[in-house]
Amino acid sequence: MTDVAHQHGPRRIVSEVQVLRRRRRERIFVIFGLASTLIGLLVLLALLGNLVIDGVARLDWNFLTNFPSRRAAQAGILSAWVGSLLVILVTACIGAPLGVGAGIYLEEYSARNWLTNIIEVNVANLAAVPSIVYGLLALGLFVYGFGTGRSIFTAGLTLALLILPIVIVATREAIRSVPQTIREAALAIGATKGQVTKDHVLPAALPGVLTGVIIGLSRALGETAPLITIGALTFIAFLPAPPITSEFPFVSFEWLFDGFTVLPIQAFNWISRPGRDFHANAAAAGLVLLIMTLALNSIAIVLRYRLRKRLQW
Repeated sequence: MTDVAHQHGPRRIVSEVQVLRRRRRERIFVIFGLASTLIGLLVLLALLGNLVIDGVARLDWNFLTNFPSRRAAQAGILSAWVGSLLVILVTACIGAPLGVGAGIYLEEYSARNWLTNIIEVNVANLAAVPSIVYGLLALGLFVYGFGTGRSIFTAGLTLALLILPIVIVATREAIRSVPQTIREAALAIGATKGQVTKDHVLPAALPGVLTGVIIGLSRALGETAPLITIGALTFIAFLPAPPITSEFPFVSFEWLFDGFTVLPIQAFNWISRPGRDFHANAAAAGLVLLIMTLALNSIAIVLRYRLRKRLQW
């Protein structure tokens, strides 16, 4: 027994030393990660603080309801925030159904073969493509190819292509997280594949799907490069045609083909000017854009919480 203890003693000491080293490395990693997070938060708070200090004084009703002007004190963002909302509306109506449908097909219906593997690799690669590439694609395909012009419709199509990989990946991850036992139980009682997907898989995956869609829309809301490429205006003093009219059929789609601008482009136009008053306007526009983005993310959080709570019942 003594000989055995002597033989295993050095090994036990070595293992304890290795455990201590691993714990020390883990603590160093935790400290490094915490420090990196704090540095990022401090930089973000500094930028937000600077934005608030420069722009909060310009946030009033006139700033939201006035058109851009050459006089900084009279300039507003009416055409910019209306244009942003209309472009995002078109993006959501086109990008969300296509992305969710593609995600459902790839995860639930497509066969596992070389073609599916190529599609999956391309979707993952498209999520990392710079946004300016989508702008160049839209300029050649939509503006010159299909003749949609430099319009709200073209902008919505461009941003829909931009968020499509994000929505597809988020939809697939949400569907993949649904337990396989739910599908097997539904199939066991005679449900078809479509019924299983519609009545069981999609309701369970809906919180994750909505989160992915709204995150994609939040990214599209702040994009500038692709919209400048397709010809978004930097100065516009009019609103698109109203979508609702007083004459039959009371709905108009003329606004889809009107010129537009968006908040990021308006802020870029102001920040490129030398006057400090215009820089304050740009900061105020940035605050409005930040508020709109946070509002979209808040909607995603609320919807996800309520849907998960409903599923628990």
